[in-house]
Amino acid sequence: MTQIPALYERATTRLSALVPDSFLLLVNRLGIAAVFFMSGRTKVDGILHITDGTYDLFRTEYALPLVPPEIAAVAATYSEHIFSILLVLGLATRFSAFALFMMTLTIEIFVYPDAWPTHLSWAAILLPLIFRGGGAFSIDHGLKRMLAA
Repeated sequence: MTQIPALYERATTRLSALVPDSFLLLVNRLGIAAVFFMSGRTKVDGILHITDGTYDLFRTEYALPLVPPEIAAVAATYSEHIFSILLVLGLATRFSAFALFMMTLTIEIFVYPDAWPTHLSWAAILLPLIFRGGGAFSIDHGLKRMLAA
């Protein structure tokens, strides 16, 4: 009976060796970047022209305490675009992931508190990026190696 746990351990060790952590971090970066970038695209027309409907949403449904809707609309829209692009590149990964994590907390607390399962899944993707960085397949990693040389 002790053979089953040992067999399981050998199998999971071999499977883990097939997929490096850097690949998982890359998937995290691309996955969460897509979520936020596509959300940002719904707020604009053209390249980055914020729509009147976006400003209306921030005056009503997305209203935040202490932040005027015009400022919140611009900050959220640009953040979703810029930080998503940085995550795809793996540039300023920890900072970008932290910024999107803070946006997620803001949305959870002030806008959609009942959407916690979605926000928890976003946090689960962002937290490894905050604490581990972008991995070997990132510009951050390349810059770190260049600066160390």
